[in-house]
Amino acid sequence: MAERPGAASRFLRTTGQHAAIEPDAFTEGAYVLSIGGAEQSHVNLAEPGEIFYEYLRRIGHVVDLAAPAGEPISALHLGAGALTLARYIQATRPGSVQYAVELERELLDFVLQQLPMPAGTELHTVIGDARDALSELPGDLRFDVVILDIFSGPEAPEHIACAAFYTEAAARLTPRGVLVVNVGDEPGLTLVRSQVAALRQAMDGVAAFAESGMFAGRYPGNIILTGTQGAWPAGWTDALTARGPHPATVLAGVDLDALSD
Repeated sequence: MAERPGAASRFLRTTGQHAAIEPDAFTEGAYVLSIGGAEQSHVNLAEPGEIFYEYLRRIGHVVDLAAPAGEPISALHLGAGALTLARYIQATRPGSVQYAVELERELLDFVLQQLPMPAGTELHTVIGDARDALSELPGDLRFDVVILDIFSGPEAPEHIACAAFYTEAAARLTPRGVLVVNVGDEPGLTLVRSQVAALRQAMDGVAAFAESGMFAGRYPGNIILTGTQGAWPAGWTDALTARGPHPATVLAGVDLDALSD
């Protein structure tokens, strides 16, 4: 049996912070990635199909609906972290082709060295800005899922948190492709509201998916925005609500108007 990785750290030159990977004290085979002392990602090498953070489980449920169960897909991850979702896609859809874009070169090297991807994973890594990467990828490359997991608070990069960026990302989708955006926000949901409005300019169907209490805007947390190229699919609201984590609420169509600027 391969030796389990221990604790390790790496200096990240782009941000001047330290990244650390440590074993999860409560789950055998699981690890936590922290950056600047704040937990950023959780991965379970023993069970990559299991996701610890609720917001990532919600994104995983959207991925589950993007294509028939078990069918390989093409996926683009803008913001790599510890590659939790890339591991999930490989576990649930073996044979998928995935690209991961990360601004911090040392971070991807560190994660892949300490927490290798499962055997058989086809993962292409790209170092650079998320928006720049879209234009630098091969022109004919299209994805069934594009996942943006960069926003971590109300101060979001203006060149990414805008309709023009979402339009460029939508152009990278296959006909069945979906664009998934994790928006971490503060009470009042100022960033969420602006991103709903921006995404609605780029995609035909838009929905917001979160723990039910998040939509009251009284405390910080994560809301998952999903854009589809046609109308929001019939049945997806019920499917996502049923899959949780609970309590879960999905807002789409006129129900989403209250979150638009």
